[in-house]
Amino acid sequence: MPYKIIIADNQFLTTKSLKMILQEENQYVVNQVVTNKKDLLNALKTAIFEVLIVDYSQIDFDHVSDLQKIRKEYPCLSILILTNTIIKSDLMELNNIGIHNIILKTADQEEILAALDATVKSKKYYSETILEILFEFQERKKTSENIDEQLTCSEIGIVRLIADGYTTKEIATRKNISFHTVMSHRKNIFRKLGVNNISELLMHSVKSGLIGTIEYHI
Repeated sequence: MPYKIIIADNQFLTTKSLKMILQEENQYVVNQVVTNKKDLLNALKTAIFEVLIVDYSQIDFDHVSDLQKIRKEYPCLSILILTNTIIKSDLMELNNIGIHNIILKTADQEEILAALDATVKSKKYYSETILEILFEFQERKKTSENIDEQLTCSEIGIVRLIADGYTTKEIATRKNISFHTVMSHRKNIFRKLGVNNISELLMHSVKSGLIGTIEYHI
């Protein structure tokens, strides 16, 4: 029996071409195409599908977590994300809620079918661009964890105050410690991270993910 598929996407050319591709494959049948969240939820309630191919950015979801609700309500439904573009925060959230099959619409027919095959077999599949984003995130996370192990909580707090533009004197006042104690912390931070000045410290901290956007005064 072919796998029953529902497509959720409001882009006509995408749904039309996807149906044509899948019609050539005996193991898949597209039973329904929907263009909004309401119709998707109604379809899932009234019929049984084995695969949902969805562009979450083209459907009027309130949040990525709407897909998490669908996964909980229909645990046997496999989900493949096929989208034009994806931001890092959405990718991380999709990954966190257990959706591990994500490809871009730039994929060719071979990749689409490979991704779909992995999806129905409960195997992970990411397009190359998606993998690069995930690997970058993992490397940043790993580096950040290493820094967290190197620095004490007090030292991390001082790094973040430096990034916010506070002077050594202001940090001492803010943390209610002496000027010399702050200087001692700074020396230890520089030594542990192998940096020689504030600019190198901030660059190192940004790359590691220890701090985000920087605004500081020289």
